[in-house]
Amino acid sequence: MFYEKNNELSKNQTSSPSSSSVSKRVYTVEEIIEILGVSKTTAYNLVNSGSFHCVKVGGHYRISKKSFDKWLDDIDETINDCQVCE
Repeated sequence: MFYEKNNELSKNQTSSPSSSSVSKRVYTVEEIIEILGVSKTTAYNLVNSGSFHCVKVGGHYRISKKSFDKWLDDIDETINDCQVCE
């Protein structure tokens, strides 16, 4: 489910002609909400949990795509060890 949504978001990304050779390196909180299908509160709890690398730029969080994708991949291995639900 997560992977399909992630792939769908990647396909739907529109890029300007000048940035067509640059791949997306960060997600927004809104994209995390869409990928995971969680509430805004849960998404911000995840961002603040330190589970993956993120920075705040101009009042908005930017989440490292590489870090988030690795975290998401690792969930499959530890599906019963939810870091946010504890």
